Order: sequence, then C-alpha cells, then structure tokens
Amino acid sequence: MASIPHPIPARMKGLNRAEICDRNFTEFVRGWDGEVLPKPAPHEAVLPGSALSAAAFLELFESQLISRHLDLMARVLRVQNKVFYTIGSSGHEGNAMVARLTRHTDPAFLHYRSGGFMAERFRKLPGMDPIMDSALSFAASKDDPASGGRHKVWGSKPLWVLPQTSTIASHLPKALGTAIAIEQAQRIGHALLVPGDSIVICSFGDASSNHATAQTAFNAAAWTAYQKLPAPVLFVCEDNGIGISVKTPGGWIAQNFSGRRDLDYFHADGLDLAAGYAQVAAAVEHCRRTRRPTFLHLRTTRIMGHAGTDFEIEWRSIEELVAVEATDPLLRSAEIALASGLMTRDEVLAQYEAIRGKCFAAAEEADRRPKLTTLAEVVAPLAPYTPDAVNAEAVRADYAEARLRVFGGEDRLPEKQPPRHLAIQINQALHDLMAKYPESLLFGEDVAQKGGVYTVTKGLYKTFRGNRVFNTLLDETMILGLAQGYANMGMLPIPEIQYLAYFHNACDQIRGEACSLQFFSNDQYRNPILMRVASLGYQKGFGGHFHNDNSIAALRDIPGLVVACPSRGDDAAMMLRTLAALAKVDGRVCAFLEPIALYMTKDLYEPGDGGWLTGYPEPDRAIPLGEGKVYGEGDDLVVFTFGNGVPMSLRAARQLEAERGWKVRVVDLRWLVPLNEAFIVEQAKTARRILVVDEGRRSAGVGEGIVTALVEGGLGGKPLRRVVGADTYTPLAGAALLVLPSEADIAAAAAALA
Repeated sequence: MASIPHPIPARMKGLNRAEICDRNFTEFVRGWDGEVLPKPAPHEAVLPGSALSAAAFLELFESQLISRHLDLMARVLRVQNKVFYTIGSSGHEGNAMVARLTRHTDPAFLHYRSGGFMAERFRKLPGMDPIMDSALSFAASKDDPASGGRHKVWGSKPLWVLPQTSTIASHLPKALGTAIAIEQAQRIGHALLVPGDSIVICSFGDASSNHATAQTAFNAAAWTAYQKLPAPVLFVCEDNGIGISVKTPGGWIAQNFSGRRDLDYFHADGLDLAAGYAQVAAAVEHCRRTRRPTFLHLRTTRIMGHAGTDFEIEWRSIEELVAVEATDPLLRSAEIALASGLMTRDEVLAQYEAIRGKCFAAAEEADRRPKLTTLAEVVAPLAPYTPDAVNAEAVRADYAEARLRVFGGEDRLPEKQPPRHLAIQINQALHDLMAKYPESLLFGEDVAQKGGVYTVTKGLYKTFRGNRVFNTLLDETMILGLAQGYANMGMLPIPEIQYLAYFHNACDQIRGEACSLQFFSNDQYRNPILMRVASLGYQKGFGGHFHNDNSIAALRDIPGLVVACPSRGDDAAMMLRTLAALAKVDGRVCAFLEPIALYMTKDLYEPGDGGWLTGYPEPDRAIPLGEGKVYGEGDDLVVFTFGNGVPMSLRAARQLEAERGWKVRVVDLRWLVPLNEAFIVEQAKTARRILVVDEGRRSAGVGEGIVTALVEGGLGGKPLRRVVGADTYTPLAGAALLVLPSEADIAAAAAALA
C-alpha cells in the first residue's frame, strides 16, 4: 500500500495529530495514481484472491468511515463541552470484519476501541442508526439507548452488545462464562435467550492480555477445552503494539498465544480488509463449529493517541508518529476502493465528507437532547426494588411436587423435621431453592461430591447431578465470571466463595462488572446472582486471617449489592428465599454471608440447651429485605448487632439482667446492605443506652453505618458505645479471640455506659 511521504512537512509539526490524520486521508486519496482494475460485480472478490466481496467491502468501508468520523467529531467537540469521551477507535476499524462475520445474536463484550465493530453490527437490524446512537452516548444524553447518559459505553440491547467500561480485561471472565452458559443451558433444558449455536465475542487490547484477570480467563478456557467441554468464545486480541505509553514487545502476542494447545490461534491483518477477511472468517467459523475457545490475533494500530488528553508528540518522536500514521487502515481501504474500480477519488472524498457531516449534525442534535439532572435519575437503574413483587415471589410455594421429589416424600420435608442448626437449614433451603428454580445452578470449589468444606452443600450433587451442582477450578475470579455468564443467559447462579477472604481476590467481578451492568445498561441488561460466602470470625482450632475474616467493608462499598447475614437457621432459609426473589424479580446481585462459627452451633446459654436450633420454616414464609429481628422488650440497653454478635449479645444481655437488673433488647439487623436506617432509629428511640456490637474492624465495619443512622436520626445525644474488632489481621488459634469482640467486651462496654 502507499504511505505518507517523507520528509515531514514543517507545517504538520505544529498541528494536533487528529487534524493530521484527517488531512492525511484526503491528501492520500487526491494524490493516489495507482492502477485501476476492472470493477468487480457485487458478489465478486473486491481484489483478486481476496475472500471479501465487493459489496461487503463497500459496507465495511462505510463502517470504518463512520467510526473514524465519530472519533474526529469527539476531538473537536470535547473542547466545547458537547462531547465527554475521546478514547477513540482510530486504527482499530478493522474490527468491523468481526462484526460482519458474526451474528447480532452472538453476545459481544467489547473494549473501548470498537467503533468499527458497532457501526457494522448496526447493519444486522433494519432501522438502527449507529451515528445518532453513538452521538447520544458521547454527549451523555438521557436519550442514549445504551446507558441512558450514564457513561460512554458501546452497548445495545437489540444487538446483544452488553455495555461495560472494562479497561483492564475484567470482562473476559464473564465473556467466557457466557459462552459456557450457552452450552450449559441446553444440558439442563433451559430455554436460551440466543440461538444454541451462538458464540461469544470478547475483544481487548494487547496490553490488557497481560492482566491477571485476562490470564484467568485464558487459563479457564483452556482448562475447559482440555476436558473436552464446549466453550465457544472468540477472544479477539486487537494488537496495536502499545498500552497507553508502554510498548508491547514485538512478537509477544504471537509468541505467548500461538502455541497453546487448548486455545486455538488465528492471525488476521486488521489493517487490510481484503487480506484479513479470510482469516477472520476462518476464526469465526472454527469457533462456531468446534465450540472451542478461539484466539483471534488481529493486527491493528493506534493513531491519534490513547485519548484526547494524550499528546503523543510530548513523548514520541515525530518520525515514529508519522510512521504509525502511515499504517492507518483507512488509507488501505481507500486504496482498495480506488484500485478495485469500485469508487473514484471524488466518490471516496464525497462519502468521507458526507459521513463527517452526519456525525457533526448528530452531535449537535445530541447536545440539545436532555441530560441527567437529578440524583434520582442517575441511580434509578442501579438497584431496582419492587417490594410487593419480590415478597410475592419469595413466598411463592407452587412447586409442591418438585419439593416432594427432591426431599423424598411428605414425611421427609424439612419443615416436618426436628429443629436443626444453621448449616443444616441452609442446606435444606438450597435444596428448596433448586427445586423451585429449575434454572438455578450451584457451583464453586468442593461443593459437589464433598459437599463443601463445612458440608453445607452435602447431598445437592446427588440430588441435582453434575449439570446443576458442580465443582469449579480454584479461581474465585472465574467462579464469579461464570456466575455472570449464567445470569446473562437467564439462569439463576448460586456461586459459593469458600471464605470471605477469598472474595477479595475477585472483588472487581462483583464491584466493577456484575453490579454495574444494570447501571450502565439503564436496566436493559441484568445479571441476577446469589453469591454465598462462608464468612466472619470466631472459628476455634482453625483459621488465621484467611479463614477468620471479618472484613465486611469491601462488600458494603459496592453500589447496588444486597448483603445479608443470618445468625440462625430459620432466618437463613427465609432470607435465602428473599435473595432469590430479588435476583429473579429485580435482577439484583446478592451476597449471603454465612457465619462459619455458627454453622454447627446448637446451644445458646448452656451446653445441651438447644437454644440455637430452629425449625425449618414453611416454603411460603420469607423475611423481607431490611426487616430485622428483635429479642426482648427492654429499654435500659438496646444492642444492635448481626451474625456472631447475636448469640453473644443475648448471653451478655442475660448476664446484665442478672447483675444489674437491666431489661435489654437485642436487635439482629440481618440485612447489612442496605441498612434499614428507619428501623434502627425506631428501635433506638426509647433506649436509655445504645450498644453497637460489630465484629468488623474498628475502621471498617458495619457499626459506622449504624452510628451514622442514629446521629442523622436525631439520637446522637444518647449514651452510646461500640464493641468492634481490632484494626489488625486475625491471628491463629486462641489469639484470634484477642482481636474479635467478646461477651466480656460487651459487658464491659455496658458497664461503661452505666
């Protein structure tokens, strides 16, 4: 192909690079004087030997031009505050080939340089306008059909492009999870939302391929394929050779990925539509036919910098910039259009300018459209909650026959059994939920044949078999990526994270991905998840900071997440029903913290009293979100607590009543996010003294939220103390009890209040 001539004209050195790339195109077209071949028919190859037809080329070229002019428009209008995003797709327009060769029902998880892909996919459905839709997103207009003005994201509900802001490959695990879910749904008889032979497209940059989250997905994909399990994901690595300012070593992507046995490698030239089309087609066909994870290494370049604020001239030589700009894929596409005889120079330039005009006109119109102007509008899709519908679903008990099959007969129903401890009642509730929701799946490390580290999932594998209850590889990031994939396909995933500390390894899959989907898609996409986590402290004879983990703040900081923590078996069963209903009805992501130290607890006050055993609640009973439990009616002291703090506080209350004659009320919050602030204030109104028992750390627990609710509720003048965990990691064995709150600490704090 032709390139921009050297030496560098002095007049070009002072211009911004967007202006230069724009001018390069028009000068290149005007100056082109190559040989013109006989014009091909629409169905014929655009150039001899190419797999790309003339008709397809013309549409791909138009998509490339749309993508380019959206970038140029954004650079111009950003300085006028009419556009708020300038990370462009220039140099990556060849990804339009991937869009053309896949279907609009192939779910796509895209990185931010996907303008060409989106413009081309818009052709799949009639009546859609990629320019106007993109302009609305650039302008952060409330009319933006992707996110409703919340962020510039590539996304479309009808085109199965799930919006996201992933910049460090954090979308790869959920893309692989979605591919696995397409196959899993068919194995369990679940009605898929897309055709059964769909594949999943997942694009990312060469720099992002090095991220731990990306490596997690590649490893899990290969691990799956090694076992001959289908995982039809097309990983598209758009290799432009640089990550912001850090260059990828030459040949690194090919060296790192071309020889992997269970990650099938294809290379295609994304800078040349005529040359690259065949290999892109081969990769797509291979992925769809073999159902194996496929790695498409797509050659791209990056022109005009990382974003509008990246002034490359400050850190790259002018010679290097000009050399990069000479590889602009639009120059090669213009050359194909001219050399094939499909277009004249005037026609190319006329189309170029016409699309520029459409992009600027759309941007001006988008700027006039309404913006988000209230907090209520901003947060509307973040955490939808329809209490009546959720509660109706939670108590729905129209699956009696399924229950009988699962539990083995009328006399073996859990509500007909004697009172049992927490672990057993959670186990019974999980059997119940899986009977109620045939689309539910339970998975994690050791959950199947072993029944979990604490036997909480014992018997589920035998009852529901491996298609619905199964072990995963030891990788929390991938466990939560799988959960998102299953949710994307309309199933109800119940992933288990073996310990709370293990969740922190994978927190971004919930914070940055799962909980953000409703927000960034304006509630068009939902990924309901019920995540179970063995949690909190007070284990005896086992532990250390990874197994006695009281770090709850990381969960409380995630927008939109529901966090529940039971302290006894009947509450656990009824709360699980509500969490499942929240997921099914409102698409919510939920975390269920199971206090490990209470799993097997039977007694409350003395050995053998059975005070912490409970009956199993009938299936038509549930605990609404935010509803706490109150023990006692006293006002001398009101204790707010949760989890392990509940039985400890009850024992301390009995001691205080005996020693001081106080009437004590213990309030089990049960729901940690969102905190029911009105309930907290109501319970505290008549209290003479208030005690907050929070096993979380002093600087980062639940207690701060409780105290804030009291102060903002006008009760800050009441005598108040906190009993909290220390700001330290939890040590092993008995030393752990020096770190965590104790009954003696509760009694001492009460005495101080006296």
